Amino acid sequence: MSTANLLDTAAAGTAGTGSMLVSLLPMVLIFVVFYFILIRPQKKRDKETAKMRSNLEIGDEVITIGGIVGRVVSLKDDTLVLETGSDRSKIRFLRSAVQQNNTAAERVAAEKAVAPTKNAKNAKTEETK
Repeated sequence: MSTANLLDTAAAGTAGTGSMLVSLLPMVLIFVVFYFILIRPQKKRDKETAKMRSNLEIGDEVITIGGIVGRVVSLKDDTLVLETGSDRSKIRFLRSAVQQNNTAAERVAAEKAVAPTKNAKNAKTEETK
């Protein structure tokens, strides 16, 4: 084999690698877009849900995944007991079955409602000074 043939073969191999990278680029871009649009927000929601479930307290009103509304009466490591209905029946659930903590949502809404009024009062007192 001559040196010219070897150089031609090496150049053809380099061109093939470049075209392979160009053909893989759209797949990489699709994966990156999926990561930022789907995977990352879902992980954030999962962390918030896990935090909500770990911060449950006795007396909180919760909704389970099955739609049962009740008040937490007892907490253990991975289970909780809910008191439901007017007859005060008690049902034991896994913590992972809790979908929403209404008491915590009410606390956050109350804090947001109180915060603007405090800021407005502080602004009025500063104006009078």
